[in-house]
Amino acid sequence: MHCGFCTATCPTYQVLGDELDSPRGRIYLIKDMLENKRIPDEKTVEHIDRCLSCLACMTTCPSGVNYMQLVDHARSYIDQHYKRPLFDRLLRFALAKILPFPIRFRLALVAAKLARPFARLIPSKSLRAMIALAPKNIPPVSRNDHPQSFKASGVTRKRVALMTGCAQRALNTDINDATIRLLQRLGCEIVIAKGQGCCGALTHHMGKTNESHATAAKNIKAWRTEMENDGLDAIIINTSGCGTTVKDYGQMFRNTELARDAEAIASITKDVTEFLAELELPEYKTQDLKVAYHAACSLQHGQQVKTPPKMLLKRAGFDVVEPADSHLCCGSAGTYNLLQPEISTLLKSRKVQTLEATNPDIIATGNLGCMMQIGNGTSVPIVHTVELLDWASGGPVPAALTNALETQSKNPKLL
Repeated sequence: MHCGFCTATCPTYQVLGDELDSPRGRIYLIKDMLENKRIPDEKTVEHIDRCLSCLACMTTCPSGVNYMQLVDHARSYIDQHYKRPLFDRLLRFALAKILPFPIRFRLALVAAKLARPFARLIPSKSLRAMIALAPKNIPPVSRNDHPQSFKASGVTRKRVALMTGCAQRALNTDINDATIRLLQRLGCEIVIAKGQGCCGALTHHMGKTNESHATAAKNIKAWRTEMENDGLDAIIINTSGCGTTVKDYGQMFRNTELARDAEAIASITKDVTEFLAELELPEYKTQDLKVAYHAACSLQHGQQVKTPPKMLLKRAGFDVVEPADSHLCCGSAGTYNLLQPEISTLLKSRKVQTLEATNPDIIATGNLGCMMQIGNGTSVPIVHTVELLDWASGGPVPAALTNALETQSKNPKLL
């Protein structure tokens, strides 16, 4: 904890230059607060709130400090012992009661669209950020997200459960659809388990432990049922923030009656690219397109999945490039871009600048939050990695690319 290597990779320290906005500084604050069992003060809460939980510090740390567990414990403690200002409490309550529920989230997106013409009149920066991030077009509900099974094309090699997510079901239904098609082609039977829902990450990182554990427990029970009935080779997750949380279920439920099931679930959970790499995706020949790969923090730092996405894109025939400082966060980080819009905007600008400097035809990433954040700051079409892999192997052209063609003609290679 003393060496300070983490300060070189901490996004908030990079933009703010304050030691207390580095992992080392926050650990000192957390240690003082917890060991002395004191009521959190405004200063401590401010610096803890500014943490993105990007976990770049854990990748860098030579001592193996588990910062993720420390900051999550601190947030839970703060939620129990600190009385936030009224607006902050209401905002966090609304986020916890809306984002994890697709139908409620869709209604909120409609409200945001209606409020967009009046956004400048709204005094709250957080509310203005919510309105700005809302997509212009809300996709129709996908029936593929309902509980059901999809047969493999040809011989069945694996049986897997697909986590459909919560926000993703409202913001971008193409990602799950592309994942299902691709897995089917590769010989996988896919089940959408009855009873699954939000992974619990959004509420977990806001310190709302009871809420996050309640939703996570539903997933554990739903997947346990599938494991007991017909067996599962893997639980596939295509939103890396969710994957980091589900892989941590064993830790989250270690002292509960669900401990054994939670550990079993976590042990077979894989990011979709991690799983595809094991299946040995065939090589495909595609158009000569340069893809700038943005490594989502939750994937490269949280799950330590770094090589598979780039390797798969190359096997699919794409020219893959990476931006400078690829280890730094784009500023999305779950609800961070809504709760800390100023810092989030700074990080987004940095990330967009480095991505555009590679002069890409397409930007690809493995996390919906990153897609929304970066897409809000660039005209370069941005898609999920699995959408490109699906396209390369015979699927439809990703919607983001067709939309780009309708609005701009500067890149004939996308035709």
